Amino acid sequence: MNTKALIAMGVPLGEPVRQATSFMADYVLAGGDKTRIRDEIAAVLADPSSFLNDDRRGRFAKALADASKVTRSQAVPYRQWGEGLDAEAVEQMERACHLPVAVAGALMPDAHVGYGLPIGGVLATDNAVIPYAVGVDIACRMKLTVLDMPPKDFPRRIERLRGALEEETRFGIGASFRDRREHAVMDADWSVSPITHRCRDKAWSQLGTSGSGNHFVEFGFFTAHEPIGELPPGGYVALLSHSGSRGTGAQVCGHYSRLAMDRHPDLPKELKHLAWLSLDEEAGAEYWAAMNLMGDYAAANHACIHGQITKRLGLDVLLDLENHHNFAWKESHEVEGVRRDVIVHRKGATPAGSGVLGIIPGSMATPGFVVRGRGDRTSLASASHGAGRLMSRTKANKRFNWNDVNRLLKERGVTLLSAGLDEAPGVYKDIHQVMDAQTDLVDILGRFDPKLVKMAPPGERAED
Repeated sequence: MNTKALIAMGVPLGEPVRQATSFMADYVLAGGDKTRIRDEIAAVLADPSSFLNDDRRGRFAKALADASKVTRSQAVPYRQWGEGLDAEAVEQMERACHLPVAVAGALMPDAHVGYGLPIGGVLATDNAVIPYAVGVDIACRMKLTVLDMPPKDFPRRIERLRGALEEETRFGIGASFRDRREHAVMDADWSVSPITHRCRDKAWSQLGTSGSGNHFVEFGFFTAHEPIGELPPGGYVALLSHSGSRGTGAQVCGHYSRLAMDRHPDLPKELKHLAWLSLDEEAGAEYWAAMNLMGDYAAANHACIHGQITKRLGLDVLLDLENHHNFAWKESHEVEGVRRDVIVHRKGATPAGSGVLGIIPGSMATPGFVVRGRGDRTSLASASHGAGRLMSRTKANKRFNWNDVNRLLKERGVTLLSAGLDEAPGVYKDIHQVMDAQTDLVDILGRFDPKLVKMAPPGERAED
């Protein structure tokens, strides 16, 4: 029996699971009948007090007796999309669904391990917000601008496009502008939280910057398969960006995550990053206001990036499209036949309500897609936010080399201005397989193929 099976039987997370695992190992080593392990566990679960003085079962029984009733005995319902998902990411989702505030969940086909909630995890809660289920990069965002520039003109104008990428945004930890960008978001109420109040000046200096990790700004060819708004079907040049709320968003996450963990010291260590704040308490209301401000700030970042680049190039905009993830929404959903108001956390997952447009990117050498949500109930109206990582950054840096990566980029017609090996195309799942796994969640309206890509230079710590 593995951890998932123990949890399914009703063994609480934390020390009870650890002691159950230890008991099973001792039982088998002592010559116990393997076929009776489930019965043995069930017997102790049914009446821990009867086994407290048992030499072999006592520690497990005591852990059960001492366990605080801080988790559900059974997980709330959740469904996953895609095959062969990372086992640890699935286990993280299972754990999250044992939270007492959990209502329902879903796991997207790009899922991989995160802090607390897996990337690609969707979790609905009852009047509670979980800072780490939103994530460090609050309101990380995608934005696509389709430009009034014929694709045939791309080769002869590539140096101008390169100059615009190099000059009109900044990459890396702490990246900022000396001459600050202007946007109405800086006139918003930054006193909604002591963190946003303290960080306002830093946020202003970073307005219009892109950060590090999987954040990028790139030009490419966009093919609209059908009308999108007022944009007719056809081929275009487009600008695509991915970044979030920079250093201030990370500060907000860190501060309110610590407050949440302080409020729930009895949570098993496996769940400590899923500590929550009630929206009825001051800290929860503060976090909610700060999170929404970070959403506006992330949108302003993209507005500045796209606005500055299009202005520099003197191009008209034919279509603007954007969406975000790493956020929590107040929504109404039907759960087990009952419609109720919930807080939906989408950590690395895209809103995909009926008719809602979104962008799902691949990698620097694979396409991204403009999609229209189908409003699937069991996914909590969600879809993947990208292809999803196959491996850690450390493993990627050991596995890949620039000769092979550059050869692939040349084959795909991609010019890379800067990036680290930890963002090589092979780091990511096959975006086509990911899209095939969620045809019930979204319809594809168009395809974006990267051609001129800029990311943070090698060696930068990831902040995605």
